[in-house]
Amino acid sequence: MTQTPVAATLDDSRWQLPASTQAILSDKRHAHVLVIPVINEGERIRGQLQRIHDAGLPVDVVIADGGSTDGSLAVDHLRATGVRAVLTKTGPGKLSAQLRMAYAWCLQQGYDGIVTIDGNGKDGVEAVTQMVDRLTEGYDYVQGSRYMPGGLAEHTPLERTLANRAIHAPVLSLSGRHWFTDTTNGFRGYSRRYLLDPRVQPFRDIFARYELLFYLTVRAGQIGMKVCQVPVQRRYPPNAAVPTKINGLSGKISMLGQTFAAAMGRFAP
Repeated sequence: MTQTPVAATLDDSRWQLPASTQAILSDKRHAHVLVIPVINEGERIRGQLQRIHDAGLPVDVVIADGGSTDGSLAVDHLRATGVRAVLTKTGPGKLSAQLRMAYAWCLQQGYDGIVTIDGNGKDGVEAVTQMVDRLTEGYDYVQGSRYMPGGLAEHTPLERTLANRAIHAPVLSLSGRHWFTDTTNGFRGYSRRYLLDPRVQPFRDIFARYELLFYLTVRAGQIGMKVCQVPVQRRYPPNAAVPTKINGLSGKISMLGQTFAAAMGRFAP
């Protein structure tokens, strides 16, 4: 199978991307791609990849690794579960840098749209198909929501529910000119058209932590892109530590600061 050539009109000369390495395991098979950011997710990502493989989703799968050292990304398991590529960030930055690295690679590979799902095993992978359907129908930003009809929020910590529904979602909805119910959810989809629009410019070093997620939520509606929500399932483990990279009060305050910065237009080009 031959590789799909990079679109001749793609100008990535000014993109700011972290240093990274690439391990390409298979050829491009689908028009859409599922990006999974991870760092030391252990058995959670291994089980998730197996579920994705078993579901036969209409996407290629790309891992955006922040530098895992726990052995969870062994190549034999990745090949067995159909992963197309592992991109490993070696430069500075956290989640947003991982996403910039992966989104840039996917656009350079010619994908029509990108779906992102967390790699900690909390999300039901079946909604990927619905997100791809919405992107194929012409939507540019698709937000997954556990709180809309058809969604499921299981064992969600109370403080997260309150922060999301009372602060995060209302603030970003007002700024983005569209009502969303679950804006902290990293399960979402983007069209190629949206990410390449010159009014967006997501490939900037200013996006290092969670800023890119919140910025892309508000920017779509601000520039008239077609947006929607789809129901998703998110299950936290009962009576166990919450799988998250947001730790401590300082981390939560920092995330709120990034939220308000996105809402106030700080990241607009």
